[in-house]
Amino acid sequence: MDIAAMAFVFVLATFIGIGVIRRVSRLLHTPLMSLTNAISAIAVIGAIIVAGDDHYPTFVRVLGAIALFASMTNIVSGFLITQRMLKMFRTSREPPR
Repeated sequence: MDIAAMAFVFVLATFIGIGVIRRVSRLLHTPLMSLTNAISAIAVIGAIIVAGDDHYPTFVRVLGAIALFASMTNIVSGFLITQRMLKMFRTSREPPR
């Protein structure tokens, strides 16, 4: 596959992804974020395998390390946002004054 075909697939996937995400109702954004965390976890496993294997060239291992960093950033950010959202729904034990 040449670079033009790969760029075309990337741009097409980007626009389809943006179109799908924009059509998701507000009530479904939290489950969608959870699914994104699960997909990032799969990417982390693949990146660990690629970055830690000596059979791959150095350039591919560096890309694996970058993918590992990006996926872990996505997972941690997702958990932080979820925790922040859950704090909004937490009720205090003290009665209001």
